[in-house]
Amino acid sequence: KMTQQMRDLQLAQARKPPGPSSPNAAKRLYRNLSGKFRVNYTSFDEGSLAGRSEKERLRKSYLFQSNAALFEAVELQDLDRVQELLKQYSPEELDLNTPNSEGLLPLDIAIMTNNAPIAKALLQAGAKESPHFVSLESRSLHLSTLVREAEQRVNELTAQVVNEAPSTDCSEKEKQLKAWEWRYRLYKRMKAGFEHARVPDPPTNVHLSVASSSSVQVTFWEPLSVNSAVVTKYKVEWSCSPTFSPPLGEAVIDKLKNLHFTIQGLVSGTAYYVQVSAYNMKGWGPPQTSVPPFAIPSNWREYDGRAPRRRGQAEALDHLLSQVKTVHQHCVCHEPCKNQPQSRKHSVSKSLKHLFHPGSKFLKTLKRGLYLTAVFYKDDNILVTHEDQIPVVEIDDTYSCLLMQDFLWFTKVSCMWDEILWLRQCVTVSQSSCSCILQTRFKMLLATSQMQGLLGIQDLGQVFFEPIKDKQGNILIVTLKEVKTNQTFESVRWVPICKLQTSRKSVSSPEEPTALDTLLITVQDKLAYHRRSSHALSPGLYLGYLKLCSAVDQIRVLVPERLPNILCHVKIRSNPNISREEWEWLQKMASMDEPVPTEPDAETSQNQLFQELQVAIKELMTLVNIPLQEAKDFRLYSQEVLDFGGQVSFLLLLPPSDDVCTAPGQNNPYTPRSGFLTLPLQIFELGEKR
Repeated sequence: KMTQQMRDLQLAQARKPPGPSSPNAAKRLYRNLSGKFRVNYTSFDEGSLAGRSEKERLRKSYLFQSNAALFEAVELQDLDRVQELLKQYSPEELDLNTPNSEGLLPLDIAIMTNNAPIAKALLQAGAKESPHFVSLESRSLHLSTLVREAEQRVNELTAQVVNEAPSTDCSEKEKQLKAWEWRYRLYKRMKAGFEHARVPDPPTNVHLSVASSSSVQVTFWEPLSVNSAVVTKYKVEWSCSPTFSPPLGEAVIDKLKNLHFTIQGLVSGTAYYVQVSAYNMKGWGPPQTSVPPFAIPSNWREYDGRAPRRRGQAEALDHLLSQVKTVHQHCVCHEPCKNQPQSRKHSVSKSLKHLFHPGSKFLKTLKRGLYLTAVFYKDDNILVTHEDQIPVVEIDDTYSCLLMQDFLWFTKVSCMWDEILWLRQCVTVSQSSCSCILQTRFKMLLATSQMQGLLGIQDLGQVFFEPIKDKQGNILIVTLKEVKTNQTFESVRWVPICKLQTSRKSVSSPEEPTALDTLLITVQDKLAYHRRSSHALSPGLYLGYLKLCSAVDQIRVLVPERLPNILCHVKIRSNPNISREEWEWLQKMASMDEPVPTEPDAETSQNQLFQELQVAIKELMTLVNIPLQEAKDFRLYSQEVLDFGGQVSFLLLLPPSDDVCTAPGQNNPYTPRSGFLTLPLQIFELGEKR
């Protein structure tokens, strides 16, 4: 073990830049190794306790070595080693903010040697400056003391080496002398770095925006100057006066991963001025006022006092559904509804009985008819029956043409998988009317119950946006669901998707594949669609492009393949809020018969939005393959801003009225490049709600 330790030590030294190592690091390593290999005798009864304490001691020893290694890497200005240690260990394991015996932290050494890359890496990891340096004078005195003591130690060792005869002790002292000479130069360089440093310049690109009716957000960049010391924190100040007298508040930002700050708890309709200043080891630099110089907390809804579109809608729908259930439960023909919770409770045990019922098994082959299949997946595995078949049940063997309205109705049912039994009971009484539509929909509910019973799962997932059809007259409705946990099932099992695709023998020709073969060939594409449709946008304001196309029985909407639950879009900015002033300016532009391309005042939020919109429109037109000159007749939807959960909002860009929806047979000269698809409008609405 000791031999391996020495080999590791030699390899580590071989990777270091040339030059003597830190004597402090050498002392720490010596203390650690001497402790690790010290013999300790314990009784047999104390063995278990001693084993645990030995493991803890070895762990602390190991972490102590990592702390020493970090100090040494910073002292040697080894950026790669510093980044490696920060990635390998947590700040707590590295004791990142615990001073060493000289009262220094790794960040102190980095900033006083003006090593900006290492200092920034340490700051990103949460490093702080030493608490011992409460003032410029205390830092200067501490550095002078370190330089003086190192110089004194160098003089002492020099005298001893000169006066002593050559021996083993003399050779050891020569090594110590070289190490202390190196440390003396390090401390002198740190002292010179401190003395020549100056306070930082003001931050750049200080931008102020309205975040809500009670908050504003300020974003900024680092100072441009490269001659001053590394900036370690920033201060944001705000006031109702342009002179900042009196100040209303301030906040110090020492987490420098994202240079922004949101000022909360402000009064709507009041102007607030904001400035930002930077700090380094020489103190605070001059402040930089924001652009625009002030912001007024507000929201676009305040322009006309409009309430949120969806306020109370979900609650109202739940209340309406409960009322409908109550009415049906008191109906004689729906008495079984009262026992619905109990039937759900025993759904798994019932599914075991279904396994032995000849009419309740998964299908192996398709005849001419309508079928339901459930695709459950986890990572690269898919759920199949014991016959290595994706679970399929029959809906109707006499149904050869699926009406789009029936399919879209079933997609809505997917929002109520837990209510299938109740829906079946509601539809049953209506069968006396002999409506073909009701008969088909009842069979859909019956097949859904059968699939739920066989799998022992209520939630069958999301319905794929179009059924699979083949030339043999088969129609396959596909549901998709990702399983996050390691679930086990009675009647099905997990197999790798690639294995299923290669092992299953096709019963159809490549020219005319059956619906099941088509499903197996395209299953990866369908899973990719399902994963992408559940992705969420990052917070911000977006510009969306609304383009529809109509057919005889449906309207479809253009969406990007990479995010099919959202319209084609580009990001305008990270702040999702539209202020009252910005919305008022947009309304004014929309009311003009011939909009005049005049820019707002340079130092206003309207001007910033104007510039952001110009960039976003150009980017969006390129994305959907529309020449910019053709977009001169496009318009912004000025009735409202579309809000999604408070963190994402949309402005809509609309083509001319006649081109919003392309009719069947109508020529569309500009078709989007690859990477887009059209979804039925009802499917898109369901995807957006998910």
